[in-house]
Amino acid sequence: MRRFVRWAAMTASAALLAAGCSGSSGGGEGDERSGSARPTTTGAKALPAALTSQKLDWVRCRATADSSPPGRDWQCATLKAPLDWSKPGGETIDLALIRSKARGGDRIGSLLFNFGGPGASGVAGMPGYAATVSLLRERYDLVSWDPRGVGASEGVRCRGDKETQAAEAVDATPDTPAEERAYLRDATDFAQGCEKGVGRLLAHVSTTDTARDMDLMRQVLGDTELHYFGISYGTQLGGVYAHLFPEKVGRLVLDAVVDPTADLVDHRKNQARGFQRALDNYLESTGQDPERGTRKIADLLERIDADPLDTYSGRKLTQVLAFTGIVLPLYRQDSWPSLTSALDTAEQGDGSELLALADGYNERDASGRYGLLTQSQRVISCLDDKQRPTLAETKKLLPEFEKISPVFGPFLGWDAAGWCHDWPVPGQYATPEVSAPGAAPVLVIGNTGDPATPYEGARRMADELGKGVGVELTWKGEGHGAYGTGSDCVNSTVNAYLLKGTVPKDGKVCGRRQ
Repeated sequence: MRRFVRWAAMTASAALLAAGCSGSSGGGEGDERSGSARPTTTGAKALPAALTSQKLDWVRCRATADSSPPGRDWQCATLKAPLDWSKPGGETIDLALIRSKARGGDRIGSLLFNFGGPGASGVAGMPGYAATVSLLRERYDLVSWDPRGVGASEGVRCRGDKETQAAEAVDATPDTPAEERAYLRDATDFAQGCEKGVGRLLAHVSTTDTARDMDLMRQVLGDTELHYFGISYGTQLGGVYAHLFPEKVGRLVLDAVVDPTADLVDHRKNQARGFQRALDNYLESTGQDPERGTRKIADLLERIDADPLDTYSGRKLTQVLAFTGIVLPLYRQDSWPSLTSALDTAEQGDGSELLALADGYNERDASGRYGLLTQSQRVISCLDDKQRPTLAETKKLLPEFEKISPVFGPFLGWDAAGWCHDWPVPGQYATPEVSAPGAAPVLVIGNTGDPATPYEGARRMADELGKGVGVELTWKGEGHGAYGTGSDCVNSTVNAYLLKGTVPKDGKVCGRRQ
């Protein structure tokens, strides 16, 4: 049981970086609006000099259990940040950072990257993304980090590999009372594992906690303003930062934008629409009628639910694994042919290709080891999300979800009930506050074919940031994200903004072939 909302697949096998969007942000005090408290800068305590004046010991990055060390251009360091931002002079945690220094002579400063999730490792992902931003590397130090609760920054683990694999057999769209109980029991088991394994950190991994970490990084890195590139969930993080520290906003790019006005249930509805839109576009590209093609896939999933498919590995392709295998190729248009092949093979009774796609999304290797991104994602977003739909409330919503998409609706509808069920720490907000009056212009990019963060969210983010702050750029493309995915128009607009400070006209549109 999991949320299918990450900025994954952009580098899956090529480096499954991750992304997606969670509910909302956390931390701080705030006003009341839409029934939820909003984070604000009021109440923030002054930081001790021991934090703001710390010197980072940059050394060549080492190999990890999962990867070789990056090239000599890359350096790693550890930053100390407060465990509890309401007690900045108290206990600290270690945050892992990575950087490659600017290659040119006209350095602007540091450019901080967050690759989404929440839960994506910037330390692991930044070197692989450097080629995409090679032009920016001339004038910026490229910097990323593992956010708190992720990877080398006190990364969380709530269950082991065997338990994770066992959970893949739990029906994520339960049809009977017994399946409903099993579904919610698995959620309870996960929550209890987090409470036992994560401890006090469980209450201190919110989006606002990480936004405050970012401002500490800015100070320690020696920048007067924060220059930032956030992707998918990273756009929510960037919006929360802009709200908390509007006077420190430098050049911020938000690509594949999370809708800041949507609560947990509305996020699921948005994604059902986004993935269905992407599926329709895929089906049309293969000459199929979208409605008939969607029904065919929904029927396949129902048959797999009743009778999981055999695979070459000996593992069974369950319905939830088949669904995950369908989700993955929709993140990139150049992955659509793999979806065609996997669906054709599954129709013939062989689930091997869909299972391989699902394993790629789940970061499962051949030895049965799973990555921890999804666990970090859930821990962070369940601290953010205030909304906790009950089983009864969710069942009332299911017809609407199924109407939006017979393929994606049932999974995302049920996910609303299971994702944070029995969570030991209360959620903090229904929606994040991202208003940033007085901040410098923030470039907000939406892709009309984005499945995971539908493009409507970009306009809403720009409006919420405020007049004169949010500047929207639209790309008529496919896949998750826009920059570096094939549009010269998008790339040149973003580069001009980051390198020259050139702010495009709000509402600029880049065509599909530009």
